[in-house]
Amino acid sequence: MEIDHLELHKLKLVTIVAETVLQDRITKQLLSWGATGFTVSDTTGKGSRGIRTGDMPGDNTRIECLVTHEVAVRILTEIAERYFDDYAVVAWVENVEVVRGEKYL
Repeated sequence: MEIDHLELHKLKLVTIVAETVLQDRITKQLLSWGATGFTVSDTTGKGSRGIRTGDMPGDNTRIECLVTHEVAVRILTEIAERYFDDYAVVAWVENVEVVRGEKYL
């Protein structure tokens, strides 16, 4: 399949890596902030807060969604305001070109 013949839509890929305890809360909020869906993966790692101790030591969730620029800004703003101070959370955005991107508009 040649990419030259496909219609690509410019979107944003928002990625959030957070403590697993936040997974349900964040995924529900993503939909209310304008995302039409998301992908969740379990992951582990170590960052500036170290490996956590407690109920789920070291467990993280990676949540990704394809959204418009406006929705990406809303998501990143909300994540920063609600979670950065009290939880191990990192979030970033990438420019992507998506086949069937009209599903996310």
